[in-house]
Amino acid sequence: MPVHTLLQVIALCYYLVFGTLGDAILLAAWFLWTKRSLVLGLIEVGYTEISVIVAALSVWDGPGRPLLFPCRTTHARLFPKKHSFVYSYLLVGIPVGWTGAAGGMISNDEHGTRASGWYKIDAADYLERGGGHLGLRGKLSAYLESQGVDASRYPYAYLVTAAKFLGYHFNPVSFWYLYSADKSLAAVILEVNNTFDERRMYFLETEDATKSIEAPEDDSPEGASRACRFDDSKPLRRMWPKDFHVSPFNSRKGAYSLIAHDPLNPNMEGRGPINNTINLISSKDHAKLVARIFSDGDAIDPTKMSSLQKFRFLASWWWVGFVTFPRILKEATLLFFQKKLHVWYRPEPLKTSIGRHADKTERRLEPLFRRYLKHLVEQSPGPLSVKYVPSGIADAPVEIMMSASAREKPDPVDEMEFKVLTPVFYSRFVYYAHDFEAIFSELNENKTIWVSNPKLLPKLFIKKDPPLPLQTASYLDYGVFTAIKNLRQRPERLERPLTSSQAGTATHSLKDIRGFRLSSMDGYVLSHEDSEARQVYRNSVLKLFIADRIALGNVDILQLEHWILRLLLAWVAMP
Repeated sequence: MPVHTLLQVIALCYYLVFGTLGDAILLAAWFLWTKRSLVLGLIEVGYTEISVIVAALSVWDGPGRPLLFPCRTTHARLFPKKHSFVYSYLLVGIPVGWTGAAGGMISNDEHGTRASGWYKIDAADYLERGGGHLGLRGKLSAYLESQGVDASRYPYAYLVTAAKFLGYHFNPVSFWYLYSADKSLAAVILEVNNTFDERRMYFLETEDATKSIEAPEDDSPEGASRACRFDDSKPLRRMWPKDFHVSPFNSRKGAYSLIAHDPLNPNMEGRGPINNTINLISSKDHAKLVARIFSDGDAIDPTKMSSLQKFRFLASWWWVGFVTFPRILKEATLLFFQKKLHVWYRPEPLKTSIGRHADKTERRLEPLFRRYLKHLVEQSPGPLSVKYVPSGIADAPVEIMMSASAREKPDPVDEMEFKVLTPVFYSRFVYYAHDFEAIFSELNENKTIWVSNPKLLPKLFIKKDPPLPLQTASYLDYGVFTAIKNLRQRPERLERPLTSSQAGTATHSLKDIRGFRLSSMDGYVLSHEDSEARQVYRNSVLKLFIADRIALGNVDILQLEHWILRLLLAWVAMP
């Protein structure tokens, strides 16, 4: 055997016995280096084929261009304590309707062509949850229609947003610039996301003039007055009531105003600059905060960038999106510990907002609650139609549920909209033994749901006969549902102190001494659902109830405890 081959066998045996992940990476790197000509050739062929396909699909003859906007954002807090900061920020702009890739830097793949770029825009991430198959234009039209606006009034639109980079996406605010048929700015949609994964869209037309608050020169952070080209067009100026919880250092009262300049002026042929100012005014008409985002240099057309320019740009800006959230935490820490500002605890979202994404337990319970509600509607003796609007689950459809008499006699019918405001409702509902108590509490006290016509609720949730005693042929179902019945207790109210200064005045909760029984939903699941659905329901509910007692009410902590227990049992079982 040649010496070289013998050494290869010895090295292979070493790596098989003692090799680590680092050795595997080293071997892969060495292989790529030694075979670099072959690898580069394959990459070049593949890149050429992909470029031809993407170029054919990325042709855009409409107004506007995909652009990169290097920006800076400044915040100047004026009341009750002064505080300011300035950070770099990167925005990406694309015409709504454009799809494909621009220079390998920006992509919006709405047709499944696998067009890819470093900065990706996915329609599913914007406006209502899910619905990516509609594309940006389809989702925009659907949103406008939900606001009672004719989408045809705005044939052109341009989205400016913080795009997804390497799969990461944290986007505090996006700007949808809507243009009329003559390509003049006619409206703006402000899409705001808070750090609790909740969302609020504001549709703002250009008609109303508002007052503007400018940050005093001596309170502006260094660099906030950086010279920037501004166009001569009339900016959009609007003011509207504040109804969305964004910062823990501001209540949900007060008002916002926006001054937004058209980045595509004139005639959607311009290329910046970005220049937007948002003012926060307190409920007592105090100027509290001035937030600005503005261009820090010229906009960049990625289709005209050389490979070296792309490399330099990515090296300069790749990290900006990843540090947006840490920067928010840093400023929040300074406001709380140094400025001693009170914290306003998060209230549940209002009807006009979009709740957070549902967790695993809530996603499992939502279809069961949907079918249970539909069962109640169908059993209603009177003509009743219920529009059910779910929360927190992408692409979960809105459903119209009708009673049997409503189908037979379509007019007149009592109509009601039942909207879940936050997915926490699904996990809270299963705690109640009585449906009407659950709905009354969640509607009036905890505000996790909204109902258009509350007078119709008794027709759905007040039962003439209580649920039958537990009857099932499955010993497992009998044991688990008996445990659920014994562990069930009314959930704590979501009412919390308004600010951190009121935390010490919270009252002690009262103990519920009532005896609990199977709930109506328990009875429905046992009587009408199949074995798979019963398993999902009983496991989800039992985990919630056990987590309350041994895992601080957190199912993830309960799962961790379960794994630790399994490891301990495995260790004990070892000889």
